[in-house]
Amino acid sequence: MAGIPIYETAVQPEWIDYNGHVRDAYYALIVSLACDALMDRVGLDEAYRTRTGCTLYTLELHLNYLQEVHVSDTAIVSLRIVGADHKRIHAAFEIGRRGRPGVAASAEMLLLHVRQGGDGVASAAFPPQVSAALAQLQADSAALPPEAPGSRRMELRPPART
Repeated sequence: MAGIPIYETAVQPEWIDYNGHVRDAYYALIVSLACDALMDRVGLDEAYRTRTGCTLYTLELHLNYLQEVHVSDTAIVSLRIVGADHKRIHAAFEIGRRGRPGVAASAEMLLLHVRQGGDGVASAAFPPQVSAALAQLQADSAALPPEAPGSRRMELRPPART
């Protein structure tokens, strides 16, 4: 898998659906936990969140399901930072299975740094050290091409006329 290894988890039996593979919602859980690992990696960890009242909110999530994941699998997630600015992150994740070829799923997230407080929630700029960590991850992952499709517009197209 392309990308920087960021998270790994054993597949839990309760994640398996009536078709014998991971239920679609649990792919999102795996990506969400990988996003938590990203937060820890760049300094947006629990201590930072407690101290500042700042965190990340997910604005958008796109998932592509490519191969089945089973209870015997260990999901391995890699990360690429597609883009980042002073308060947003565009992150791409690929979920693989330990010891098995190919990407099982890919996801892209658009994340917003916010400050939570008594007056509500408002977007906030990253502190310089977080911006620097994101820039380093983006540089480190820039030469790592994706192995799975990226997000795209979802639509049903009318059949082509012949």
